[in-house]
Amino acid sequence: MLVVYGKLVWAPFVFDDHALLVDRAITAPDGWWRVWRLEQTRPLTYFTFWLNHFLGGHHAVNLALHLASSLLMLAVAGKLAPPLAAAAAATVFALHPLAVEPVAYVFARGTLLATMFCLVSLWTWLRGRHWLAVVWFALALLAKEECATFPVFLALLHLSISRNRAERAPIAVMLGLALLAGARVAVMAAVLEGSGAGAQAGIHWWDYLLTQGTVIPRYLFGLSLGIDPAVAIDTGWQGWAGWITVVSLCRYYRFREGFWFLAGIVLLLPTSSIFPAEDLAAERRMYLPMIAFSILAGLLIARFGRKEAVMVCAGMLGIVSFQRTQPWMSELALWEHALAKAPSKIRPRLQLARAAEPGRALELLKEAESLAPEDARVPAEMGRFFLTQGRPAEALAAFGRAVALAPRDAAAYSNRGAALWALDLRTEAVEDFRHALQLNPCFPQARENLLKAGLSIPPANCP
Repeated sequence: MLVVYGKLVWAPFVFDDHALLVDRAITAPDGWWRVWRLEQTRPLTYFTFWLNHFLGGHHAVNLALHLASSLLMLAVAGKLAPPLAAAAAATVFALHPLAVEPVAYVFARGTLLATMFCLVSLWTWLRGRHWLAVVWFALALLAKEECATFPVFLALLHLSISRNRAERAPIAVMLGLALLAGARVAVMAAVLEGSGAGAQAGIHWWDYLLTQGTVIPRYLFGLSLGIDPAVAIDTGWQGWAGWITVVSLCRYYRFREGFWFLAGIVLLLPTSSIFPAEDLAAERRMYLPMIAFSILAGLLIARFGRKEAVMVCAGMLGIVSFQRTQPWMSELALWEHALAKAPSKIRPRLQLARAAEPGRALELLKEAESLAPEDARVPAEMGRFFLTQGRPAEALAAFGRAVALAPRDAAAYSNRGAALWALDLRTEAVEDFRHALQLNPCFPQARENLLKAGLSIPPANCP
């Protein structure tokens, strides 16, 4: 496994990693606590980022978490499947290509932590220490709330294996914790500007649910989606057909393999059901469900009855996973790969423009503008490009278009203020900074720019 994923230790930061890992709220001495006060979610994950700021090793920690989860998977599968199937299940979990993204993408740390703690919880549960399993599950929720259906998975195990009455109270407590975590996330997604989830996802929950009927089969067949896949909203027959197929397969839960398919779908539901997200698909969402799907795969591989089948599986998965790691070794290669897989999308062009040389970057931004002339992200990124190139007049024009397209966006006014400041139009720049704070009293760039100008900042309850 280290041979396959080891070089990802030297992979660069990408996408949300930049905003997260240079955020002063994270890197301050009490940064993780301050961010939790702001977001009220995932304190354990932010705590690990805070430690990484002082100790380093962001990618090494992700790889170590995956290694720990793989060893736990071997221990858990040994309790739930025959030895050959358990070895195959652990191999699939460790080397499957779907693990590449959560290991390489630092911001996916929450998924890795939640999965590891769920595996520890499952291990202690299978050893009969049910209340200790509740504690480990609570830690998983503090890492990332997408593990909310883990108690349902345990309930299925309870009904299928033991039916021990002593298990019911701990499961009920876990369900209560999961409901509280889910309610908290729903509220925070609604009130946090730019959350990209729930009501701010830009898609109705029913449309999102139907679209997942086309996404889930792509997950299950291991089709490469990339970091920013081109998945269109699909409310037609394909979405219905996908869900009908999934539900039909779940009906066979009474059979050993069918149970693990149902369990995998249950673990996938929080990210692929009625709670919509702006990103319609992401490979890292399959990491937790791979606990169940890996055991399913292990049982199927064990039907060959030979250790050689596990070795062949390991070799094939290792080769594919190693190939999947290649684009992650440079930000330029990653977004080139994303653009090749999703040529109609805007975001790969915007991200690639940040990594490309200036001539190519401007070409990409113009392509994005022609594809989405009403998308405020495009002129905002174009303004950032001109500002970094020492062309503030052109940056001002671009940021002005962004303001016109997104008049309620604090960042648009703050960016335009930066261009005005670069043109020595200080009065107008301060007006934009103050307007940004009227829209969002805690917007950090506007507050920082006003402080640099030696001006007072309106009081706000900010972390």
